[in-house]
Amino acid sequence: MPNYRHLIEMTDEIGMLQFSREGRPDPRSGYTLDDNARALLVALFMGENAYSYARRFLNFLAQAQRPDGTWSNFLLDGKYFSYFDSEDSVGRAIMACSAVTRSEWPDLAAQGSHILAKNLASVRFFSSPRAIAYALVGLCKGRMPCSDKNLHELVNKLSNCLMGLYEKTRSRDWMWFEDSLTYCNAILPHALFSVYAFNGDKKCLKIAHESLSFLNGILFSKGYLNIIGNQGWYHRGGTLPLFDQQPVDAASIAFACWEAYQNLGKREYVYLADLAHQWYRGKNINGLSLYNEATGGCYDALNRDGVNLNQGAEAVLSLLLTDLLIDGNISQEINAVKTS
Repeated sequence: MPNYRHLIEMTDEIGMLQFSREGRPDPRSGYTLDDNARALLVALFMGENAYSYARRFLNFLAQAQRPDGTWSNFLLDGKYFSYFDSEDSVGRAIMACSAVTRSEWPDLAAQGSHILAKNLASVRFFSSPRAIAYALVGLCKGRMPCSDKNLHELVNKLSNCLMGLYEKTRSRDWMWFEDSLTYCNAILPHALFSVYAFNGDKKCLKIAHESLSFLNGILFSKGYLNIIGNQGWYHRGGTLPLFDQQPVDAASIAFACWEAYQNLGKREYVYLADLAHQWYRGKNINGLSLYNEATGGCYDALNRDGVNLNQGAEAVLSLLLTDLLIDGNISQEINAVKTS
């Protein structure tokens, strides 16, 4: 079962803090749109405390939104700073608000829809592939505050953009959207699987399947998840860096594999999602657990010497999201795979 202790420790009346010095929340690290969007996704499934935390994180997203609908990504000492703004953080916020539109609480669903209505027009101008992908997942799974015609046009425009990147970059031995693999890579095929589920576009399904198979062939080649290290990333024709491995990537691949299973019905994806989940608890290159039972936190990275003992928001939220996926969605399928 997910342990929410560290999330609660990291959260105050404003929202969830960004960093933690080992297990102690760091008030001077401020708050980000990124983290509070992820926290909102977790909060929707927290059980008896779900509403109060979802309300807090959704309020953070609303307050971080400027009058023109754009978002500030960083808050410190009551002031918003634009130098950390990014399309990726906005894409995650859109995905989180989209999830809220399907929540059981009408007031939260209405607020999520209102927030989206202020920003939705800008999504078509995204240039970041990951921002496009996060937005697509939200568009395909939420209740959007626009007409069906406009929604389908927007989904087609964004998915065509991702497929265009793939077709431009793809070769026989490099089936990917870019010339390098960096962070949260799996959100790209994940988004195209979501588009296929939304509108039945078989070209999206083909590219999603090809690209995720390519990515999985790299990440699971040793029989366990080896996340691409952030010390240089993995460039076409280059060497795969093993460190530092970040928890957010384990969540990304777990969710993409689950989405693939939903659309293709192949049980291998259930097995791979479970392997990604096991990365957090020691099935990794160092054989070390990143879960801290004492705090309920997750260590920030797997590095060459062991683990980074800090336990920031991104890490614990990635763990919690993956725990929720495995415990809530695919535990029965995993048992079926293991016994078949």
